[in-house]
Amino acid sequence: MERKASIERKTFETDIEMELLIDGRGKSDIDTGIAFLDHMLILFSKHGLFDLKVKVDGDIEVDSHHTIEDTGIVLGQCIAKALGDKKGIKRYGDIMLPMEEALILCALDISGRPYLAFEGEFTVPLLGTYATEMVEEFFRAVCLGAGINMHLKVMAGKNNHHMVEGMYKAFGRALDMATKFDDRVEGVPSTKGIL
Repeated sequence: MERKASIERKTFETDIEMELLIDGRGKSDIDTGIAFLDHMLILFSKHGLFDLKVKVDGDIEVDSHHTIEDTGIVLGQCIAKALGDKKGIKRYGDIMLPMEEALILCALDISGRPYLAFEGEFTVPLLGTYATEMVEEFFRAVCLGAGINMHLKVMAGKNNHHMVEGMYKAFGRALDMATKFDDRVEGVPSTKGIL
């Protein structure tokens, strides 16, 4: 059975259509109206081996906030929907990912209890038209939508592009690890019986 999800979400600020295939090959078709966000989602897809289609019509004439946060919300919802009851998954994923001079830690638990511990300071306000203060908000929105507990930290880094790119790549790799099946797991990997 394919683990996939398709979600449409429309508000007064954004109109989003998204499709996610967990067990993909890293293919993507992304158009958010924010070139840097497109680049980051392509990297997430490629390095996590998720097939991802995203089309966003957002109020980017205001700023990038609504488009970035709402895209994170819908991505989180797609992850949760595609995983369904989460039976047989590994649940945990982690990586220390180097990106040039930057070093990123990403450790996550698909626990059903959303939480984001984020550490990263940026020295420029924008990467293209992507507000760097929205990096944390994007990942928080994903965690809330997907029910993921994640620690995402910049352990080293000077170049803002490298640090943010490393975060998206690390998230893709850690999520791929956590969503893989382990045939030793009966039901869900929790003593509670649910995730």
